[in-house]
Amino acid sequence: MTDNNDKPLFGRPWIFIRGVPSLKFLPPEGPLEVAFAGRSNVGKSSLINALVNHKGLARTSNTPGRTQELNYFVPEGYSGDAGDLPPMALVDMPGYGYAKAPKENVDAWTKLVFDYLRGRATLKRVYVLIDSRHGIKKNDDEVLDLLDKAAVSYQVVLTKTDKIKPPAVTKLLADTTEKIKKRPAAYPGIIATSSEKSDGLDDLREAIARTVGIATWQ
Repeated sequence: MTDNNDKPLFGRPWIFIRGVPSLKFLPPEGPLEVAFAGRSNVGKSSLINALVNHKGLARTSNTPGRTQELNYFVPEGYSGDAGDLPPMALVDMPGYGYAKAPKENVDAWTKLVFDYLRGRATLKRVYVLIDSRHGIKKNDDEVLDLLDKAAVSYQVVLTKTDKIKPPAVTKLLADTTEKIKKRPAAYPGIIATSSEKSDGLDDLREAIARTVGIATWQ
């Protein structure tokens, strides 16, 4: 039997451990966490699945707004006991900006997310996903404001770059860099990705490993 602890961080199986509909269901603080945020239909689940090479880990859906909880994923091969914690956890946050969502759902989402952001000491960074075809929209700006207010470090990740032409990607990178330059909690540097073509995934893996203090992800 192969010991998963001998495998690289993104070269071992990952598992879903918990969905968190409210803060009382949060797992105890242990491994460092990185979270993924983005508008509904930005390709968040597809990116997480591609990142850890596990096609069905995060549920993808053609129905926007399906993720209504904080979903926790960790690498397999750890008992979870105090001396055998995973090196990190990925947190899939509920998608925002779904126009048909009832106001009470939006309010509940905002409260859950802000309380999590503000009170989670093990959260190291939020990766905010932006659809390359649209760039930063009004509801993205509102989430960036929320992150700035909570003083949580975040980095922008462009998704679906295969859907636009290379010169447009270059221009979008420059425009997005300019837009976030003066935001207090924004980590400098934009990561351009395509789940479909696997573009930029190694850059994102390296950024995550560096964020949680892991020497190598390979």
